[in-house]
Amino acid sequence: MKKLLILFLLLSNLAHCQDFLKKTFKFSTFYVAANGGTSISDVDVFSVTDGLQTQTIKTPFDYNFTFGVRKIARFGYENRANTFYNGTENTFSDAATIGKVKGFEFLFEADYKRRFGNTFLDQQHFLRYVADHWIVKIEYMQQGFADIKYFESSQRYRQKVGDKFSWNVGIVQRISEPYGYNPLEEFILPNGSLHYTSLALQEGYNIDFLPSGEINYLNPEGDVVADNSIIWEEVVIPQVLSDYVKRKKEEIPQQWNHSLVLGYDFYHYTKTFWLHSWASIMPFHLESGEYAYHKFIAPKQTWVDFGAGFILGHKFNKHLGVFIEGKYNKYWNRQWHDFSVGLNYVIF
Repeated sequence: MKKLLILFLLLSNLAHCQDFLKKTFKFSTFYVAANGGTSISDVDVFSVTDGLQTQTIKTPFDYNFTFGVRKIARFGYENRANTFYNGTENTFSDAATIGKVKGFEFLFEADYKRRFGNTFLDQQHFLRYVADHWIVKIEYMQQGFADIKYFESSQRYRQKVGDKFSWNVGIVQRISEPYGYNPLEEFILPNGSLHYTSLALQEGYNIDFLPSGEINYLNPEGDVVADNSIIWEEVVIPQVLSDYVKRKKEEIPQQWNHSLVLGYDFYHYTKTFWLHSWASIMPFHLESGEYAYHKFIAPKQTWVDFGAGFILGHKFNKHLGVFIEGKYNKYWNRQWHDFSVGLNYVIF
C-alpha cells in the first residue's frame, strides 16, 4: 500500500508539472538560426622601407548564431511577415516595461556574432509579470558591442490612467561590474599624462640597456618584444594597459546598486496610426560598496540612469506611410541605442 501511495503521489505531481509546463510554454516559440555574409573588403597596405611591399589585410566573413525561446504577445503594429525567427529581428517593443497582455511573459535569447573581424556575445533574458496594479521583472542584459552587462530586478506599483496610459513607481536592484572604476588612475601624473613605464615594470616587463647604446624591451618571460621606443609605445604598451585594466576589474566582485525608479507606458493603435512609448528613470541611488558608482563621480552628486523607447507609425493613405522606431539607454557611464526611420510608398 505504501508503494502504491508513493507511486500515486509521484504520478499526480508529474501530471501537475506537465500541466504547468504546457500552460507556461503555450504559444511560445523556440528558435535556432545561423546567418552570415561578406564583411568589409580586403585592404592593401603598401610599404617602401625595403623596396615596394604589399600586405593584404583580410577580414573574415560576418556571422550570427542565435538561440532563443520567447513568449511575448505582439502589439498591433508588429507585422510578423517572416514565417520563421532567424535571429536578425530587431523588436524594439521587447524593451517596453509593459507588454500587450497581462500575465506572465518571457524571453531568453543569446546571439554570438562576428562583425568586421570582432566577435562578441549579446544576451537578453527576462521574466515579466504584469498585473492591474503591479509589475515584477527580472532581467539579464549583455550588449557586447556596447560593452555593457548587468543583472536587474524591479518591483513596481502601477496606476492606470484611462485605457492607454499608465505610470509606475518602485525599486530596482542591479548587479554589475564596477562601472566608473579606472585602474590606471593611480598611474596618472599631475600633468595628466600616464606613467606607463612604471606600470609595465610593475607588471614584470624590463628594459635592457645594451653596451652598443641600443635598448631592448623584455616581457615577463624575458623575450624581446621591442627594440625601439616606437614599437614599445605604440604596440607593447597598449596591450600592457589593456591586460592590466582587464585583470584589475576581474579582481573586484560584482557591485550592487539599489535605485528608485519612475516610469510610464503609453500605447495607442489603429490600423492607420499607432504610437507606443515608454520610459524608466532612476534619479536616486543608495550608496553601497567600496567600488559603488558614487565613488567615481563628483562628491555629493548623483546621476540619472534611464531607458526609453518610442514607436510611431502613420499610414496617410493606401500608398504612403512613415514610421519612426527607437530605444535609448544610459546606465552609469554606458550608453547604447537603436533606431529606425523610414518611408514606404506602394504603387498599385
